[in-house]
Amino acid sequence: MGDRLTSQNWAGHWHGFGPWIGSGDSYRQEGRRRPGDGPNDPQTRTFLEEKLPPIMTGHWLMRRRQVVETWTDVEPAVAWLQGRYAEAPPMVREDGKPAYCSLEWRVERTLDSLPRGVDVVWGYWTQSRMMASYAVVCCPNLFHQDLPCPLPSNVTVLDTRRKGDVPSELAPA
Repeated sequence: MGDRLTSQNWAGHWHGFGPWIGSGDSYRQEGRRRPGDGPNDPQTRTFLEEKLPPIMTGHWLMRRRQVVETWTDVEPAVAWLQGRYAEAPPMVREDGKPAYCSLEWRVERTLDSLPRGVDVVWGYWTQSRMMASYAVVCCPNLFHQDLPCPLPSNVTVLDTRRKGDVPSELAPA
């Protein structure tokens, strides 16, 4: 039991998933957001093709074809999240006050969480009243240690951040 992964001994890389942007009605369809009991279960097969975010973030790793980025350094993963945030920012309340925590708070918490093996999901209602959700999932995953890495075994994990992908005002300091 001593070699079980914890947030104190986690070492790995991260995969980005999303963004998913859709209606609250779709998002609330929890049955579509859960795998079945095994790989041959019809619900699992349907889950693997689904675009809705899984209920449990680690289950993203089951959807290997939906990995959009992979990183070995935390800063590019955070920059990717910031880029998705800039593309579909959260709603602002009618009184002009923020409806959610600040981008700075999100970045600070993400920079703290990911290196400890804690998955991060940025989810919120957008200006157009659609739900936005995108995630950076740790691999190996602390809570789903039996799920394999979605990358083929012959692929070396590389930082795949593209230059110029994130506006300079959102780039990490």
